[in-house]
Amino acid sequence: MAHCEHHDPAAESVDTVISRMRALDGALPARDGIAVFNRVYLAVTEAVGRGIGTGRFPDARAASALDVRFAERYLAAVDAAGRDDPPPACWRPLFQFRRHPQVRPLQFALAGVNAHIGHDLALAVVDTCRALGCEPADLEDEFERVGDLLVTLEERVREELTPGPDLLRIADPLAHLLGCWSLERARDGAWAAARALWALRRLPELAGEFADRLDTAAGFAGRLLLTPLPAWAR
Repeated sequence: MAHCEHHDPAAESVDTVISRMRALDGALPARDGIAVFNRVYLAVTEAVGRGIGTGRFPDARAASALDVRFAERYLAAVDAAGRDDPPPACWRPLFQFRRHPQVRPLQFALAGVNAHIGHDLALAVVDTCRALGCEPADLEDEFERVGDLLVTLEERVREELTPGPDLLRIADPLAHLLGCWSLERARDGAWAAARALWALRRLPELAGEFADRLDTAAGFAGRLLLTPLPAWAR
């Protein structure tokens, strides 16, 4: 497999985006929906940073570039919301519902993962290819290893934030929501979308329309994941 050849001097480092996420973690109330997702994503990014340091990725430079470009899209949404500018459609439900008392922490976490995988990941692959002068196929190993970390983390999140079995049987609405979304399917969709966007790169109007559709679809799914639950289901 060919590897990316060009360094991307403009990108932040993995350590820099980790520092930005840690600062957010310290600044936000623990129950805030953005804080819940941020803790999840911080753990993933720290794991990627460790993996890069220990040689887990075949091309450490490409893995770092992909990780940073991916994180920058989430951080840009946070920055936009901080300026009272509308974030991308995929992120709007999480920012709108972030303080809703009838939304569980697990819902916040999965809604953030949905936005980031369902929209941002495909665009981050394209961003990275443009920056490093390579093709999506050159990033496939790095994409898969980051995806494996995300799946492992999703399992941990579900274990930590899901109510016990007895409560979950009572909380049918939450059980239903949990069964409606899969990170594996979202990751497969992101890779297909990245390849499609790359193929459309010389047709910017069509590529933009495709990206907008991704954004809208992820936002719709996020709104469903954040359906407020009645008190007895929480």
